[in-house]
Amino acid sequence: MAQHLKIDFVSDVACPWCIIGLKGLEEALARTSDAVEADITFQPFELNPSMPTEGQNIVEHITHKYGITAEQSAANRAMIRARGASVGFTFNMSEESRIYNTFDAHRLLHWAETSGHQQALKLALFKAYFTDGANVAEPDVLVAAAISAGLDGEAAREVLETGRYAQEVRDAERLWQSRGISAVPAVVINEKWLISGGQPADAFEKALRNIAAEVAPAA
Repeated sequence: MAQHLKIDFVSDVACPWCIIGLKGLEEALARTSDAVEADITFQPFELNPSMPTEGQNIVEHITHKYGITAEQSAANRAMIRARGASVGFTFNMSEESRIYNTFDAHRLLHWAETSGHQQALKLALFKAYFTDGANVAEPDVLVAAAISAGLDGEAAREVLETGRYAQEVRDAERLWQSRGISAVPAVVINEKWLISGGQPADAFEKALRNIAAEVAPAA
């Protein structure tokens, strides 16, 4: 009998390892369908909460934030592109790419959860950000992502224009930080087990099966 697991996927749209981890988790859940039934809720985390709407050049930002060289930044992008390709996701980052503010994207994701479109929107936002190089701080980009995820575009624009869910997102961010989450992706299962980082499907599968086995006796 499959065990039901509650999965909180704490992540940011601007985090490449988050989409790599999500793809690994999705594959692992497909493999473990005999043992696991899961509900995934995407929780907000901002890597760069002070980023202005117009963003910042990726090389300038990364070299300053992490104290690495432009050459190291380029090597990291190449590694991420390769990891992305291995899970079927296309990264088109270059030295001309920009880092953008993601707060409004998180507000839209909070709204999308109410209609069951959250995961589709999350994937659409990752594609917009990393594959298309779009500015996900721009309302038109966010509305287009919402439409592609099956949501109503006018309703999405109304959420963005009115500032709805801003407090809910801030509260959720503080909650997860208070629980010790300081890096993403952080995959929290049943509010008890933590799987950190953009893990491959094999690692997620092993963890999911172990957790399901541990949950089973109490079920």
